[in-house]
This record gives sequence, structure tokens and C-alpha cells, in this order.
Amino acid sequence: MNVFFEEDGGFKVARIMEDIGTSLQVEAVTGKRSKIKSSAVLLRFATALNELLPRAEALASEIDLDFLYEVCGPSEFGFEELALEYFGHPPSAPEAAACAMKLHGAPMYFYKRGKGRYQKAPGENLKAALASLERKKREAAEMEIWVSQLKSGVLPEAMRPHINQLLYKPDRNTLIAKACEKAMAESGQNLPELFHAAGAWSHRGSAPHMAQHDFHVGKFLSEYFPKGTTPAVELIVTPPSELPITSLRGYSIDDAATIEIDDAFSFHQLDVSRIEIGIHIAAPALYFAADSAVDAYAKSRLSTVYYPGSKITMLPDQVVEAATLKEGRDCPVVSLYALFDSANNTLVSVRSAVEQIHIAKNLRLHELELWLTDSVVSDPTAKVEQEFGTELVKMFAIATALKHRRGAKDNTDYVDYNFDIDEDGTTVNIWQRVRGSPVDTIVAEFMILANSEWGKLLAENNVAGIYRAQQNMKTRMTTDALPHEGLGVAHYAWSSSPLRRYVDLVNQRQLIALIQGTTPLYLRRSPVLNEIARTFDLTYDAYAEFQRNMERFWCLRYLEQNGRTSFEATVIRDELVRGTDLPLIVRLKAPANLPAKTPVTVNVEAIDYWSIGGAFSLPSPPTEVPQAK
Repeated sequence: MNVFFEEDGGFKVARIMEDIGTSLQVEAVTGKRSKIKSSAVLLRFATALNELLPRAEALASEIDLDFLYEVCGPSEFGFEELALEYFGHPPSAPEAAACAMKLHGAPMYFYKRGKGRYQKAPGENLKAALASLERKKREAAEMEIWVSQLKSGVLPEAMRPHINQLLYKPDRNTLIAKACEKAMAESGQNLPELFHAAGAWSHRGSAPHMAQHDFHVGKFLSEYFPKGTTPAVELIVTPPSELPITSLRGYSIDDAATIEIDDAFSFHQLDVSRIEIGIHIAAPALYFAADSAVDAYAKSRLSTVYYPGSKITMLPDQVVEAATLKEGRDCPVVSLYALFDSANNTLVSVRSAVEQIHIAKNLRLHELELWLTDSVVSDPTAKVEQEFGTELVKMFAIATALKHRRGAKDNTDYVDYNFDIDEDGTTVNIWQRVRGSPVDTIVAEFMILANSEWGKLLAENNVAGIYRAQQNMKTRMTTDALPHEGLGVAHYAWSSSPLRRYVDLVNQRQLIALIQGTTPLYLRRSPVLNEIARTFDLTYDAYAEFQRNMERFWCLRYLEQNGRTSFEATVIRDELVRGTDLPLIVRLKAPANLPAKTPVTVNVEAIDYWSIGGAFSLPSPPTEVPQAK
């Protein structure tokens, strides 16, 4: 005797070897033996074992499903009952099995109610299910067309309005996203490559690398600026009134492209033994309230984003234009005045003020560095003809004393890089700018002085602030007045760049309240302040990572542009190396197996702008060179 039974969602047949009541020992056509439950058996039959399923399948293919649906009543029924009704006589084993297969294979028509038992689906349900099936067939056919187009270099019109969403935040439940996934799987290419080949960045046709550039910028913007980089409405600011104005002349020091001019200096020789240097910080906090739309806009960004060739400002253009320390204007500022002994350049005292100052000049770094050189500042007898020259030479001497006072190490080996990129990115120039020049020293030391003194002022007066702390080589934002060990200062509250960093703007509001004797906006241990510090840390790091990625992108472009198949580097660790004349860190195909800081020549085998990487290797075998000191 043989059995027809259901197992794993399908039908099988086997020969009974032993019947022990609740279970059966059976043997399949293949000879495989197994144990099944008696409750799984639908039919027992004597027909040849290897004939039942083929005959049943042939009969099932001839059964009219719609007719079968019509002849059964609304009540629950067994498959053998329906077979009797359909065939008009007691069904044979193949006929009964055929009916079971047909019912099982049409779940939209017949709902399963138990072993071998079914119930006719309500008419409305069947109609809806069939419509859904038809829609899915149409969608599947449409998706196949999209997949075929995308693989052949044609961008489907249905995808065109959704390119950014598909690239950066696809909804994998949508048909077009599924089509993209299938096209990627079948072509072996990633989606940006498929879109690029299909002309998604056709406006970059003359500069293909800019399509890849736009992809990376777009990915960053979709995550951090989903609403765009410009305000949806005009944000209004109101200039402060009735601020005292100092008679001093201020001057700023920035590179030529800077429009967010946060800081300026003044120099006042009080008498033969005393010099007062003013550090004047732009005061955007005076132009808009903390509960204003402008502040909410700045808080949503937290910092200006910098990357080669462009930037995204924290504040809207009209706000920057209003508050920046622009040459020829009387500008509201928060000032720190530092009094020095002119004989030994020691700091005597400091005071703070909220006021206006006339900005006499916006000095530019590239011009200052031509004449404010090491030789000029090291020669006390040198006559300096340039405007503000004598003051700047003295300020360098004071800045050097400040540096020694805080016990800072000489960091002139730190290298910064400038990027000059033309509009379509065809020509890229990258050059080093070694830190530690006289101009750098002046700006850096007086900004450190302002941030440390104002951090101290907040702490000593028990006014809340956000500090940039460094302990055990870990740097973070905190509302605790902790030291910055790397800079050698006991307090360090970022306050000198309120046009570019939101924490500086927050600290400026606190400082203004303290200086003017009003109630500070944020109280000590304020949860809001803690959240700003935490969010700023995360966002600032993400912006910095984006900047590094785009610098790496343009370094690769620079190598290609100049036909360079190798570059000089030093080993960081394992397979990581850092360029010696470019801000470029790459991963080698294999570990270098050389000590850290070992100079190496890196071969550029391939460049991949989509991943901002490529294939890099060392000469084989690598040249043995002594470890760098």
C-alpha cells in the first residue's frame, strides 16, 4: 500500500513499510526511508508508486479553476468531496490527488482550513486578489523594462525625479528601488556607475570626474542638509544699537577667500612700559535672539562646512554680511583687552567689553607672509615700512612669550594644505602651508588667549559655558570647565568664531550677559547646553570627515591630472600610508610590514573616484630604507 501525503508545503508519495498507528515508516521512489505522521496522509492508494504524481499533475493541469470555484459551495469541504462533485463519480487516486493539487495551488481561490480541507474565498476577496496579481504582473514587466534600460545605459524616465533618493536614501519597498537593486545584481556595477553611464550627470559630460564629485557632495548633503543649503524664507537680523564705540583701529588677518571674518586686533601703546592688545570678536549674538529663526537655523547646522573648492556657511549670507568684521565699517564686537609689560612681554591683566570698533583693514595672509617673515621678526633693528608692521612685529614677540608661558611644544612640523580648483575641476593645484609662521603664531596665540581667558571668566563667575577639553589625548566638548592639556591651558571655551561655530555663539551669549550684568540664557548643568555640546561634537566630527574625504578626492584627481603613477609617503601602520606632499591617506593592497614613519614610494595602480580610493601598492620587494627619525 502506498500513501499520498503533504510535507514541507508540497505533496509526496511513498510506499508503506510499517504502520504503527500514529506514524508510518515509508520508502520513497528513490529508496530513501523516513518516518511520517499518520495525520499527514491524505490518500492511501494501490496505484503504482511512480505513476500517481505524473498522472495527478496531468489531470490537475486540465481542471478549469474558475469552474472548480463555481461548483463548490460556500461551506468548508474536503478535496475528495470536491473531486466527487467535479468528476461526477467516486474519484480515483490520481483524480483525488489532482483536485488536492489544484486547490493547494490556488490560495487566492480557496483558503486552506486544515488537512485536505478548504473553503471558497468570498467573491470580493477573490476579485481584489486577482487585481493585485494582475498589478504585480504589470509591475514586474515594467520593472524588467527599467532594469534593461539601466543596464544598457538609458535612464528610465520614472527614475529621473528620484535620482537622489535612489542614490542616498532608497525606499527598498518601491518598485524603482527594486529595479535598481536587480540592475546592480545583474550588471555587477554599483548604482552611481549605472546612473552615470545612463547620463544622470549629463551636465558634467565635459568633466566626468565632477559627476563623481557631485555624487559625494550630494550624499553628504542628503544626510546633513536634507532641506537644502539655503534658507526657505528670508531670515531677518537687526543691528544692535547704543553700543559704545572705541577710538581704536581694528584690523583682521585672514586668507583671501574668507568672508566670515570673526576676529580682529587692535594695538595701543599706553606708555613706555605698557601695551594693550585688543582681541575683537564679531558679535552675531547681538543681531538675533536665541529663540529666533536665525538661531534655530544656525543650531540645525552647528558649524560651517569646509571642503576644497567650496563651503557651506553656518549662518545665512545676509547674517554673515551684517555681522562680519568688514573693512571700513563700525562693527559690534565682544572684546578682550590684554595688558602686557612691554619690557618682558608678560601678561599683566585682562578686561572684557561689548562695544563697537572701526575695522580699518582686512589684512590677507598671502600678502602678510611676503614680508612678515622669520628674518623680520627676529631682527629688533629691522625697520618695517608696511602698514601695521611695527605693531605686528611686537605682537609676534608677545605671542611667542604667550606660547612659552603655556608650555606649548613647537608645532612647526604641522603641515596644512591649500587647494586651488578651477570651476570644472579640470585643473587642481595643491600646495603646503607650513604652520608656525610669524603670522600663524600671532593669530593662533591671541585666539588661544581669548578662548582661555573667557573660559576662565565664565568658570570663575559660575556662568555656564561649553569648553573644548583635552585629557589623556582625548578631545571633546563639555560643560565642565576642564583643562586642555594639549594647549597647556586650564580653561578653553571656544568663543572666537561665532560666525562659524555654534558653540562659540552660545558662549558669546553667556559672555555678553556676564559682561553686561544680565541673566545668562543657560544655567549651570543645563540639559540643553549638554545636548548642544554632545550634538556639536558628533556633527563637527562628521563635517571634518567629509572634508578629509573630499581632500582625498582632489588628491587623486591631482595625481591623475599630473600623470603621476606613484607618490612619496610614510607608513602609518599595517597597510595604511600617508602622503608626504599631499593630504592623502590610502590603504595598500597588502600590509607594508615596515615600522611606522618609514618613508616609502607608493605605486598608483588604479583610481576609483566613486569610492575615493583605488589600488595602491609598494614596489615588490619594497626598498629597504632606514626608519624616519
